[in-house]
Amino acid sequence: MPAQVIQASDIPRTKSGKIVELAVRNIVHGLPVKNVEALANPDALDQFRNRTELRN
Repeated sequence: MPAQVIQASDIPRTKSGKIVELAVRNIVHGLPVKNVEALANPDALDQFRNRTELRN
């Protein structure tokens, strides 16, 4: 069971359609995302950056 559920308009995915959970985790923790070029929709990461409700 997740600690929180937040609404997002898009989920970052690779060009083959796989969800990229590690990229979201890195953004939430202020870490760089490796291989952004592999993402089909890298702009989707922006909605997870600096979200106060995701800070521990």
